[in-house]
Amino acid sequence: MDQRFDVNLSILFTELPLLERPAAAAAAGFTAVELWWPWPETPTPGPGELAALKQALEEAGTQLVGLNFYAGRLPGPDRGALSVPGEESDRFRANIDLAADFAASVGCTALNALYGNRVDGVDPAVQDELALENLVTAARAADRVGAILLIETLNEPESPRYPLVSAPSAIEVVDKVNAATGLGNAKFLLDIYHLSMNGEDVSQVIKAYADRTGHVQIADNPGRGAPGTGSLPLEQLLDELRKAGYDGWVGLEYKPGDRPSADAFDWLPAEARAAR
Repeated sequence: MDQRFDVNLSILFTELPLLERPAAAAAAGFTAVELWWPWPETPTPGPGELAALKQALEEAGTQLVGLNFYAGRLPGPDRGALSVPGEESDRFRANIDLAADFAASVGCTALNALYGNRVDGVDPAVQDELALENLVTAARAADRVGAILLIETLNEPESPRYPLVSAPSAIEVVDKVNAATGLGNAKFLLDIYHLSMNGEDVSQVIKAYADRTGHVQIADNPGRGAPGTGSLPLEQLLDELRKAGYDGWVGLEYKPGDRPSADAFDWLPAEARAAR
């Protein structure tokens, strides 16, 4: 496979403490990893916690290639914070520069901003206005450290209150952010699992938006397991991405199933795991 693969350490190797996961990924042959915001309880962990994670990444020889901004409880009921009025959006704003600076300190150049659920009693237009304001701030912070801002589609069956549940809906937000900042660093996060759960034609999404895509994530469907555990033609879709010109990272964001995470990569040859 002619792709660059990284491991999401927030869904794989979670049987281990956070600081042991980079070394476990390296032992499985990977040199690149990504993370949801590792401290769901706080957008502003202390310097010691940030330094410890940086040290763990460096000692393992793993490159952090993607990091979420603070998004509330993941996994759990939250699907982001930036469009949620009140305390949650305040927490997102408190996280922006800290997350960007940490990303810069470890050479990470992609920051993912989950949009957030709809809230009862709040006009969706008000949430969208708040979201754009916060995404513009996040895009500028990402640009300051040489990173891109990712906008992600989730899926309606699992996230019924999340408004971005189609590729066009996410692209619309990408376009609004880029128009507002003039920076052009907002990109689409193309998650094949979420798109398939929404019933979208993934091949058509690739044709339409590969040139707007800043990151890709994969899991099989049904089950969100490793490639080969479901029915998605993932090898074909990855080949379509390559032919469409996408040469960025492909994040392994799947559940290992009833086995240790280290045993969940038998579908991927060892020589394809290390970044080239």
